[in-house]
Amino acid sequence: MIFELSGCATSDQAAALALDHLLAELDITSGGVVLLDPPTRSTLPQQKPTAGADRQQDSRRSRTKQANVQTDMPDFRLAVLAARQSPGGSYHRISDFLIRSVLQEGQAILARNVQDDGQLSLARDSGQPSTTSVIVVPLRTDHSGQRSSESHHVKQSQPQRGADVFGILHVYTRLDQRMLTTADLDLAVGVGDNLAIALSNLTGNQQVAEQLAASRRRVDQLEEQLKIDSEMVGGSKAIQQVRESILRAAPTTATVLIRGESGVGKELVARAIHLSSQRNSGPMVCLNCAALAPTLLESELFGHEKGAFTGATERKIGKFEAAHRGTLLLDEIGEMPLELQAKFLRVLEGHPYERLGGSTPIRTDVRIIAATNRNLEQAIDQKLFRSDLYYRLRVVEIPVPPLRERPEDIPELARHFLNLFIVHASRKILGIEPSAMEVLVQHSWPGNIRELKNAIERAVVLGSDSTINASDLGLPAQAFPEMSSSKPGQLGPNPPKFQCIALDDLERNHIMATLGSVDGNKSKAAQLLGIERSTLDRKLKRYSTPD
Repeated sequence: MIFELSGCATSDQAAALALDHLLAELDITSGGVVLLDPPTRSTLPQQKPTAGADRQQDSRRSRTKQANVQTDMPDFRLAVLAARQSPGGSYHRISDFLIRSVLQEGQAILARNVQDDGQLSLARDSGQPSTTSVIVVPLRTDHSGQRSSESHHVKQSQPQRGADVFGILHVYTRLDQRMLTTADLDLAVGVGDNLAIALSNLTGNQQVAEQLAASRRRVDQLEEQLKIDSEMVGGSKAIQQVRESILRAAPTTATVLIRGESGVGKELVARAIHLSSQRNSGPMVCLNCAALAPTLLESELFGHEKGAFTGATERKIGKFEAAHRGTLLLDEIGEMPLELQAKFLRVLEGHPYERLGGSTPIRTDVRIIAATNRNLEQAIDQKLFRSDLYYRLRVVEIPVPPLRERPEDIPELARHFLNLFIVHASRKILGIEPSAMEVLVQHSWPGNIRELKNAIERAVVLGSDSTINASDLGLPAQAFPEMSSSKPGQLGPNPPKFQCIALDDLERNHIMATLGSVDGNKSKAAQLLGIERSTLDRKLKRYSTPD
């Protein structure tokens, strides 16, 4: 049995194996293995050895001892690890008196003729044969051997100093079965010792496995943090302010609103906040509010029950539940439908919610990070966004500057992306020519970092020289007529005088110029702009441009 126990993968398997072996050896059918709840175990009084090994107990003395044990022992909770019973019968729980005696004194007990003793007999159902004898063996973390002695009514083994009882093995017989003996007690003690060793080893292995898993998670987090640090390239004052804001916001539980144009790296900032926070061991879940229809968005956020709507063939948890004790990033929060904002606000304020089609209240512990490229203040004026939700989200606001506002970071970013892509290049690339770098610095980058990354990747894939030149970049002509005679993305010899123009108008002009340069091909235009096709469609719809 010892070798079989050592091969068990779980505590349940070990308990069932030991119990079945003991019942088979004793030729009886009923017993169980129960474990003591850890908080209960930590409050047990110190076990005190008795004056002698042999102690005689009758019903009167048992009642006296029960009163003492009840006074000294705290409340306990036991979890059944394995249980067996006679065919057609039911499992009998150990009496509280026997449990408390074993836990307090750390001794195995053989009790005989207990059918008429209310303190020693086991709980039983009406119509079931009464229990006549029972063996209760403590499972301990210390095993120095036991010697047993005989008594008429109750027999106890020698106590052990310093033993930590964490569970109980017990077997019992009924009126239609034989009475248990001291030889049976010795066998049960031996099986209990072996089972206790196996369970202790499994617990230790599980703790080691959990520690290793925690270490791996920490290493992964550090690697991801290092990756984020390496991806957040640039030494400009603007990007330094973003880093400082991340460091200030991360240790708190405050809701964060990240604002910036499409492609500036808002998700990168959100991941940096999560990994620098105390929730870094929890999940980070992302959801793009603009990518789903309103009904699907509600289901994604809050989950749904089976049959909640057509196609709901099984229950599905929402992003809030998936992000429990972690961080939930809601990208494009400005695109959330107005009718869904009220429900989202209630959850954000700590109220429980229900899955679609469900009635069970659900509470989650989630930190919310929202990101948007929309003008939320304008959306509030247009009655498209709730002002109370806006103020609830805007506890901490981190604006991420567009690339055109930090042109000093463009050379470093370009070299960073080049180093990423040349690993997979089919030719040796030595660097970026000065003229090409000048084009990159002068370009307005409406698609921001995403557009720059795509431009460098395109140059690596389509270029043929050992260096990246301006023609490899494939940047579209600027939206201003004065620049049309220049190379793509490069200012002409007589650049226009500065004109104060709204950013929305500048973006619109550039998008329309890009569409014109590719004969209206939206997919190609989105690729050149470094934005998603769906983002381009939303912008065109906002401009009221027909398809």
